[in-house]
Amino acid sequence: MKKLALLLSTTLLLISCADDDIDDTRVTKNNLIVKIKFDENQERLDNLGRPSTIAEGNAAQTPTLNAFSAHYLELAPTATTLLGEGTIIYQGEETTKGGDKAIDFSKATLIKNDETFIEIPLSEVKTGTYEWVRISASYQNGTIKLLNEGQEYDATIAGFIGYNQYIESFDINGNTIEVNDNKLQGFWAFEAEGYTLTGQAPEGAVTVPNPIFETSPIPQGSCVLTGKFENSFQITGEETEDIVVTLSFSINNSFEWTEVNKDGKYEPAAGENLIDMGLRGLKVSSKE
Repeated sequence: MKKLALLLSTTLLLISCADDDIDDTRVTKNNLIVKIKFDENQERLDNLGRPSTIAEGNAAQTPTLNAFSAHYLELAPTATTLLGEGTIIYQGEETTKGGDKAIDFSKATLIKNDETFIEIPLSEVKTGTYEWVRISASYQNGTIKLLNEGQEYDATIAGFIGYNQYIESFDINGNTIEVNDNKLQGFWAFEAEGYTLTGQAPEGAVTVPNPIFETSPIPQGSCVLTGKFENSFQITGEETEDIVVTLSFSINNSFEWTEVNKDGKYEPAAGENLIDMGLRGLKVSSKE
């Protein structure tokens, strides 16, 4: 965990160093806009970027995503570009209030489906051709269905999927949960009919698809998803319009639990435990 925190925190230094590579004579005055989308029909992938089915003994459903946040965003030229060696265009704030270095959840930017995550001048992005995007998803809030005593209810799930997060408190459907501590990847909170519950998914259980794991692996527990541009993405420094990059995440059966009653319904009261809430793939497109 300390190695992972060091890797992600040193990216701030990499960003400042990258400024030396930016050509001040570039003429573009336009912006790079990164938008986030969630797709329930997008292919469901495993950690290695392969098509994935629901594990035997488990069940899953597709949530409605209400809010999302990310901690880190990088453009990578090739499949052999190691994490942190591409062009880093966003780095969230971190803190040591809880002990080890962690994402500061109080500074997170929460967005909804089809909203803009960041907007930066194109002049701040190193010129070149990029094939891959790496994004460290850190938080998601979604609506799911649960069964209790034969009746279905809407429930809200808050999932902290970043490598380590310092959480003072957070809101889940109008209920405030006090934490004031660091929480590792997989910490979650649940709310239904005013009742709240918190828990922790098993270590390593959160799915983080990385199709280029053989040439560019990511640290265990990082939640850095990797996705390929539909077409090679090029920054020339002479753009005449804004460029919009859309990051589309698969939420196809992304909420998964162990089944006790074999009915495909999530029943916490029956001892059915959440084991995975990871996003199930990343597709990347761009347009001017």
